[in-house]
Amino acid sequence: MNLEFADALSIAAAVRGGQVSAVEVTQSALIRIAKLDDQLNCLTTVTTETALADAARIDQEIAQGNSPGLLAGVPFAVKNLFDIAGVTTLAGAKINAENPPATQDATAVAKLKQAGSVLVGAVNMDEYAYGFVTENFHYGATHNPHDLQRVAGGSSGGSAAAVAAGLVPFTLGSDTNGSIRVPGALCGVFGFKPTYGRLSRAGVALFSSSFDHIGSFARSVQDIATVFDVLQGEDERDRICTKRPPELCSPQLHQDISDIRIAIADDYFLQGAAPEALAAVQTVAEALGVTEYITIPEAKRARAAAFVITASEGANLHLNQLKSRPQDFDPATRDRFLAGALIPSSWYLQAQRFRQWYRDRVREVFQNVDIILAPTTPIFAPLIGQQTMILAGEEILVRPHLGLFTQPLSFIGLPVLSVPIQRLDALPLGVQLIAAPYNEALILRVAAFLESQGVVSAPVVNLNQNSA
Repeated sequence: MNLEFADALSIAAAVRGGQVSAVEVTQSALIRIAKLDDQLNCLTTVTTETALADAARIDQEIAQGNSPGLLAGVPFAVKNLFDIAGVTTLAGAKINAENPPATQDATAVAKLKQAGSVLVGAVNMDEYAYGFVTENFHYGATHNPHDLQRVAGGSSGGSAAAVAAGLVPFTLGSDTNGSIRVPGALCGVFGFKPTYGRLSRAGVALFSSSFDHIGSFARSVQDIATVFDVLQGEDERDRICTKRPPELCSPQLHQDISDIRIAIADDYFLQGAAPEALAAVQTVAEALGVTEYITIPEAKRARAAAFVITASEGANLHLNQLKSRPQDFDPATRDRFLAGALIPSSWYLQAQRFRQWYRDRVREVFQNVDIILAPTTPIFAPLIGQQTMILAGEEILVRPHLGLFTQPLSFIGLPVLSVPIQRLDALPLGVQLIAAPYNEALILRVAAFLESQGVVSAPVVNLNQNSA
């Protein structure tokens, strides 16, 4: 079978059915990485030996008539803040390269391996997950497969770019203020951030504990749902992880969506975006027959409070090294952490009080609607090194404003999927499908409908053409 850009479930079915071996699939992924990653700079570690050994074990299980798992033989990669046994967890930092290798896999990595998936490596990110561009000072910038001169987004840029380029069918990333949804949108793939605490973060290097989620990137809704289903479940290693029983989403994907109440976010979410970003939302709304608008109150203030809390928590986590080794940080990360260290405690406490108020107001909004549509990013991918952009006639900084529409939602841990909008001869854009906590199944049902209508999909990328 043609393994380039094949979805995870098709690969797994072919492996289980004997049309292709897990070793052949893994070798194909490793060859594609070796061939293309010099252009992309996605992978910071390639786990060739362990990947081939794991693939061989899967083939042996199949030969012996045993079940190899739902994701049998499917290659995947993870953001380099997930622990991989025997590999040093970088979290994008030069300082962390001095740490000993991890002694066990992160819970999410272990669950995927148990389901038969084959880990082929760790991917690039912004240092300590503090950024929206993956222009890493130590490990280089990750390039957008759709235009190698442009950013992949961040902080999970390597994760999104690897899927967009067809290096692997799916990857894991993390999302604090938009770090899954922003690169998902800019690279033209699905980027899913479930409810805060829904998936275990054990074995994941955190940036801001009260915000951090893990999630996935993939080329299809079915793959997003399958990975989510595999990762669900409580975990004693992560005290934040919910004890809520898993709710499998894959069996619900093709249920009727006519009873789902959907509206477009107005006010804040219609301001400061390029016309094409708003047009992408309208494309989705028209496909769904949605004409109603709804206001998420005080979203601008929520974003400001998110800045305060994440900067404070991140700075506190790295305070000792900021004092003793400031020269070893990415300068952009260091300066933001230093600013965070200077934030008065009264500001942090006020931001947390506002957070509770805002959560209550948004809960009221979801009494009248099930799914809210909003842009993922205000623009398509900027150029690597681009410092400013023009929005609504105003010149503003690129890095902080790529998360303009994602931060107010992470602030209270809502589940969100960024879906890639098909744009002929144009760079990708994403639209956020937002729901109340623990309503991931509703989001994925709506996304599956949009996918079935050809409204959202991950385009195939010709890297040879893009590098010409």
